[in-house]
Amino acid sequence: MEARVQLLNSAQFRGDAKYVLYWAQMNRRVAWNHALNYAAELANRARLPLLFYEGLTCAYPYASDRLHTFILEGVPDTAQQLTKLGIGYVFYLRRGRADPDDMLYRLAKDAAAIVTDDYPAFIARRHNEHVPSRVAIPYYAVDSSCIVPMTEMTKREYGAYTIRPKIRKLLARYLRPVEPLRVRRPFDLRLPTPSTNVTAANVPELVGSCEIDHSVRPSPLFRGGSTEAAKRLRGFLRRNLSRYATFRNEPSAHATSSLSPYLHFGHLSSLQTALAVRDYAAEHKLMADDFLEELIVRRELAFNFARFTERPDSLENLPDWAQKTLAKHARDKRDPLYSPDQFERAATHDDLWNAVQKELLMRGKIHGYYRMYWGKKIIEWSKTPAEALQTMIYLNDRYALDGRDPNGYANILWCFGLHDRPWIERPIFGQVRYMSYAGMRRKTDVDAYIREIESEFK
Repeated sequence: MEARVQLLNSAQFRGDAKYVLYWAQMNRRVAWNHALNYAAELANRARLPLLFYEGLTCAYPYASDRLHTFILEGVPDTAQQLTKLGIGYVFYLRRGRADPDDMLYRLAKDAAAIVTDDYPAFIARRHNEHVPSRVAIPYYAVDSSCIVPMTEMTKREYGAYTIRPKIRKLLARYLRPVEPLRVRRPFDLRLPTPSTNVTAANVPELVGSCEIDHSVRPSPLFRGGSTEAAKRLRGFLRRNLSRYATFRNEPSAHATSSLSPYLHFGHLSSLQTALAVRDYAAEHKLMADDFLEELIVRRELAFNFARFTERPDSLENLPDWAQKTLAKHARDKRDPLYSPDQFERAATHDDLWNAVQKELLMRGKIHGYYRMYWGKKIIEWSKTPAEALQTMIYLNDRYALDGRDPNGYANILWCFGLHDRPWIERPIFGQVRYMSYAGMRRKTDVDAYIREIESEFK
């Protein structure tokens, strides 16, 4: 556990506290949560109860019906599991910007310490930079996002081939179940107010009452929560793990796991997933190497990238060769050219690209292979690489359930050469890898995919 835990201030443990506080920022789950386990450990040592705090504000970037709904759908699961364990739970929905925004600090006044999630991107990263100095108690950030803790890597890795041997060397130490969560003293205090009651039935009403973007509708395909995440994991094992290696790059085959939204919002643990896949594959004599490579090596390469960069959404973080080749070709003629608005509306000449964008608009997720094509074409049809990057991040962060994530930023920058190698030089891209419509037709069933998306997109 030591490699996962960082103390981010020098405050002293409060002796007259009422509880230890766990703040769920990104890992919004009870089981398989190293941070919550560490908070329970602190509480047990101090003979205090444990309080789990989860908040949802209207003010985070790209707040929408889609993102709010997915998060709120997970709250009843969390409440039920915490009640069984004797852990207190406060969920606070800040509906309008005029509503109080100080719940964490109010709860901290009666806490012995705060434990939260170590996460290298989006608002959790900013919170972990600024909040520790504003509280008078110890503030711990615990990595429950990666299987091999991020602190085990001492520098930014250049690519999968450099981080892979380091992960493999450490994997046996960390690829093991999380200890059962137990608290010695049940939470029997009066819960602080205001606390929001969330049920499966009242989620639409709560979402509708918030000052957020109501034009981005909830996904018809993905429902949030740890129960749904576990169900999808079981479904992947039974139906798709045996097909994954062969059909993972064929979107119309639906052979992937579609677990990225649940990993992003912490409704599912990557450790839990890896162990389930490994054990199922061993039992049924299947090969799971390709899936585990994506889940562990590629995903943790993205977290390593975000951890060791000031801005994981900047072209300045590309390797030197990629920056130089893109600069060399910055003035190359681009034809056609599309505006960010045209991209957003899926109004290009390319029927495949439009279908991929419609999938994002409608479902809130793009198949990984076609997402690479989606990004490459935005580069090809934008005025500059900088504008292309801005368009990609905007579309992904606004519409994707798995956006605002280290994996998302690394995948977007991969389109510009991150974690890749130089290729044959060509216009616009220089030595950055190119992807073509003809190539997609050769390698995938483009027509089947387009028919499927168009049948759903009205």
